[in-house]
Amino acid sequence: MKINQLLSFITSISVLLTSSIFAKETSSSKDETSENIFDLTVKDINGKEVKLSVYKGKVLLIVNVASKCGYTKQYAGLEAIYEKYRDKGFEILAFPCNDFGGQEPGTNEEIQEFCSSTYNVKFKLFDKVKVLGEEQTPLYSRLTNSKNVEPGNVKWNFEKFLINKDGNIVSRYRSKVTPESEELTKAIEKELAHLQKKI
Repeated sequence: MKINQLLSFITSISVLLTSSIFAKETSSSKDETSENIFDLTVKDINGKEVKLSVYKGKVLLIVNVASKCGYTKQYAGLEAIYEKYRDKGFEILAFPCNDFGGQEPGTNEEIQEFCSSTYNVKFKLFDKVKVLGEEQTPLYSRLTNSKNVEPGNVKWNFEKFLINKDGNIVSRYRSKVTPESEELTKAIEKELAHLQKKI
């Protein structure tokens, strides 16, 4: 009888431990679908690690870019809004990506040279990334699984995600929405207004 009681006790403890481990794993899984990006680390175009937390207090526009795309001319618009808003606390983080039609085949060095010589880009360029599939970067997993905006995969080059000063995903814009469009610039100005009030 005592042996049966002991076995029952051991079984109960095992169930409790399993439940606790499952709860921790579930909690960890929830962290992966956080709405905030400031706990993530990425690499810049020179291979240097950058903690996104360095952008706390800034309004960010995150864009997957490509050098040989029909939307590549949007580099000019991105640079224009960067010049217009950067002194107010705005930054653009551009992530080259070759996932769509092989339209970003170059090395980081070639991409950097193209952006500089063709569009005089001064905003921050990052390491080439995967935004689709099993090799999708943690940043793009976070962006495309956010509940704050339309979820789902990036569909093409030059999709845009607007991030507020606290690192939360605010809005998402498909490739056809140009950087200088009223839809996007009004949203940027709204977030910058919150930033100025904070200051």
